[in-house]
Amino acid sequence: MADQSNPDIIYTIVDEAPELASASLLPIIRSFASAADIAIGTKDISLAGRIIATFPEKLTAEQRQSDDLAELGELVKTPDANVIKLPNVSASVPQLVAAIAELQAQGYDLPAYPEEPKTDEEKNIRARYDSIKGSAVNPVLREGNSDRRAAKAVKNFAQKNPHSMGAWVKDSKTHVSSMSGDDFYANEKSATITAAQAGKAKIEFVAKDGSVSVLKDGWDLTEGTVTDATFMSAKALSAFLADEIEKTKQDGIMFSLHMKATMMKVSDPIIFGYAVKAWMAPIFEKYGEALAAAGVSANSGMGDVLKRIDGMPNAAEIKADIAALDAERPAIYMVDSDKGITNLHVPSDVIIDASMPALIRAGGKGWDANGTKGDVNCVIPDNCYATVYDETIKFFKENGALNPATAGAVANVGLMAQKAEEYGSHPTTFEVPADGSIRIVLANGEILHEHAVEGGDIWRACTVKKAPIENWIQLAMDRQRLTGSESIFWLDANRAHDAELLKFVVPALEAAGVADKFQIMAPREATRQSFETITAGKDSIAITGNVLRDYLTDLFPILELGTSAKMLSIVKLMNGGGLFETGAGGSAPKHVQQLVAENHLRWDSMGEFCALGESFNFLADSKGNKKAGVLGAAAEAATQGVLDYNRSPSRKVGEPDNRDSHYWFARYWAEALASQTEDAALAAHFAPIAASLAEKEAAILAEFAAVQGAPADIGGYYHPSIEKKAAVMRASATLNAIIG
Repeated sequence: MADQSNPDIIYTIVDEAPELASASLLPIIRSFASAADIAIGTKDISLAGRIIATFPEKLTAEQRQSDDLAELGELVKTPDANVIKLPNVSASVPQLVAAIAELQAQGYDLPAYPEEPKTDEEKNIRARYDSIKGSAVNPVLREGNSDRRAAKAVKNFAQKNPHSMGAWVKDSKTHVSSMSGDDFYANEKSATITAAQAGKAKIEFVAKDGSVSVLKDGWDLTEGTVTDATFMSAKALSAFLADEIEKTKQDGIMFSLHMKATMMKVSDPIIFGYAVKAWMAPIFEKYGEALAAAGVSANSGMGDVLKRIDGMPNAAEIKADIAALDAERPAIYMVDSDKGITNLHVPSDVIIDASMPALIRAGGKGWDANGTKGDVNCVIPDNCYATVYDETIKFFKENGALNPATAGAVANVGLMAQKAEEYGSHPTTFEVPADGSIRIVLANGEILHEHAVEGGDIWRACTVKKAPIENWIQLAMDRQRLTGSESIFWLDANRAHDAELLKFVVPALEAAGVADKFQIMAPREATRQSFETITAGKDSIAITGNVLRDYLTDLFPILELGTSAKMLSIVKLMNGGGLFETGAGGSAPKHVQQLVAENHLRWDSMGEFCALGESFNFLADSKGNKKAGVLGAAAEAATQGVLDYNRSPSRKVGEPDNRDSHYWFARYWAEALASQTEDAALAAHFAPIAASLAEKEAAILAEFAAVQGAPADIGGYYHPSIEKKAAVMRASATLNAIIG
């Protein structure tokens, strides 16, 4: 819920570590902004907040919340939008279920998530919850394309203070495995909608007996929309997974699966489930009926399977068979060896854009159940973008690990506006009910795409609208002109989707007279070219679709900077506003666990610092607010100070954490404002604040240090108590008295 009716800047309420950090940082931001009469409001886009907003009729007046995501979705379509967007949870089913249970325990009369809905009411509840799953936030807010790059201060610091990198050896057995065909890449069809074809389309399933059922109706396809359809064969997937398990055993390495069940919320949990069933194939063959009766869903992961087995009468027998099977299987890549959490335990635990870069940074090594490092078979079934990771591994085997001290940078211009899609996180992905065909029928009766499918196959359709494509191309031209960097459109002419995009890209570049300044390469070739460029200390711009935007803005920053959380992420909204994203949140759950256990938060707010400066600068430019420009320049100076003096959080309890870094940011910010000469009133206001922060440094840092080591009570994981959260994160009474 917004704090104010018409704030200058909106700061999002989110989840996990970023939201805990906000409890400390946001009061500082508000205090400093108020000196310039700049109002900072909030909107709640957290998983818990969205659940609460979805079921108002079930809750008391005090418990109800407005639908802040919908309100923000309208705001970002206006030129007045100025939003700082922190990373939020893209919920898998287990996360959604856990959040519901936590809210119920707090007295919210919410319905349980119906995993197998039978009644109309249960189906309605399931549909409402499903609208919250996965990447439900980003498509609503991203009414513009992405301009993501390392801030200059961050890149300079990374080169002067290079992070550790694992060594690569030429004979490493680590590799990527993908399907040889019958995947989304191989089966894709794509076309651009003409004026005659535009209108309300529908997706139909045609059974073998000729009966037709409508999977989606009223699907609005406008002129110029690139429309794709494809499917993955369940039989081919199952055979591939079984084969890879056996090959992994023969190679004597670890098996791992790398998916994104949080974003691809329909397709990837199903693929994940096939992997669990392949790994436990003898168990499902022997006990299939009993497991089904116990409500076992492989799509929820091995952890859920084991939990449900515990309640079965023959649990001991089944567990003995599982233990015997585990002894025969290859080693499995572990998420947490100490806790016995495997790569196949929970679909949301292994997110490809975080897991693959981390493994590559570690020299291609993973950890097995005994905590021993070893080589890994990285199973990425679909070929659309597996080639990026495959080529990265091959490049490092040939050339050794990247040197962060000398490496250039890969920035990204990403096509994502107006729900630009090329993956299965949307309501046009279906698990095929039986043998037959699925087709897209246009408003004029024409069949656009049709596939013969079998029961269990995964079919999906995706769209990208004309205006976002044109805006994306223009943004790419702007970035190339401003930087002069190597610029590559990562498009594969042999892939149906990319071939349609090239029909927009090539004429636009030629019309602008800049075709010679850009290269067009398939992802594999673009990957190698980009690594050759940054290895030579030069910069490159990757111009990509939405999925590659997501993957590359983790892959390159994690290798270049050691983290993707410090990236500058600007979304230039198509109607003139600005959305400033603060980086990725992949390790946020571990940060929360550490805070609760020992009151140490190692979350690094560098992404928030960078976004804050950009937001103030945008306010200055768009509204002519000179004081905002002064605040923005000073925030950038403070960010540089945090880096130069190594004030970022430490990983270990008893050492400086997130709260300490906020003190230093506030101090450097106040000092920069006090010393600037552009606005005398601001200088006079912040001079005593800067002096007080410096004078009371020892007291403030001692108060932060004093609370570390003991457990911290924040009142909930998904829906923490506002009061308890503030008490933990604002632990210095001295700092609070200065800031207000």
